[in-house]
Amino acid sequence: MQKRDITPAVVAQLVAEQFPHWAHLPVTPVALDGWDNTTFRLGDALSMRLPSHERYVAQIDKEHRWLPVLAPQLPLPIPQPLAKGQPGCGFPRPWSIYRWLDGDPVTGERIGDVTQFAVDLAAFLAALYAIDATDGPSAGQHSFFRGCHVDVWDAQTREAIEALSGELDTDAAAAVWDAALAQPWDARPVWVHGDVAGSNLLVAGGSLRAVIDFGCSAVGDPACDLVMAWSFLEGESRAAFRDGLPFDDATWARGRGAVEGAVHPRPGRAGRGGASVRVARECP
Repeated sequence: MQKRDITPAVVAQLVAEQFPHWAHLPVTPVALDGWDNTTFRLGDALSMRLPSHERYVAQIDKEHRWLPVLAPQLPLPIPQPLAKGQPGCGFPRPWSIYRWLDGDPVTGERIGDVTQFAVDLAAFLAALYAIDATDGPSAGQHSFFRGCHVDVWDAQTREAIEALSGELDTDAAAAVWDAALAQPWDARPVWVHGDVAGSNLLVAGGSLRAVIDFGCSAVGDPACDLVMAWSFLEGESRAAFRDGLPFDDATWARGRGAVEGAVHPRPGRAGRGGASVRVARECP
């Protein structure tokens, strides 16, 4: 089943068949859907996420296993898994029901004080990195290699930079990437979110209220979580974000390199400028 075939009617049938006590609740698409999963609201208090491809199925068990462990140790709400559905009604993969979290995805217009937003985001990530990661899932295929050293994306990133010749300063981009590759990662592995982007940060009343979508979470190098410093923040807010996190210059250099596009693409999608995307085969 393709993503376009995951319709409210299919979802309503799944709920009625497997969770009849929720069958009376309306199923409605969300305003901003993701790539890995198709998301719907189930009534006012619940949400549903259905993997759009088999490669995203591993995220379900990971979230059900670890989000209840992480949530009590974090300063902001994160998704709460409530039920795990099974294939049925023509949908071939397992799926999840979560508690709905109110808020809107981050945009510049929705933030009251961008520096305070940066402080709050840094505080959330610092709390995440402080959680015991001893038994957590090491970065790899399930996280699309988020949490690996950025050199796992070297071939893809150089291909993308070359494809963007004429659209940006490729010499400068290559220099940033080379600097990232040169920085070692020899600190202890930590929990990483893996996809810290505006679409996964919910704001309300001008402030950060929740962090969602831990499908790419893993235990590894936190550099992948720092891209907001360059993709969204600047000046005072960028400095506040950096001051709130306990990282050395090497980690920030790897994080800046991640902005080149190595960490964010998904397999099977075209990168900017039409560059093809290849998934690294293993975490070094």
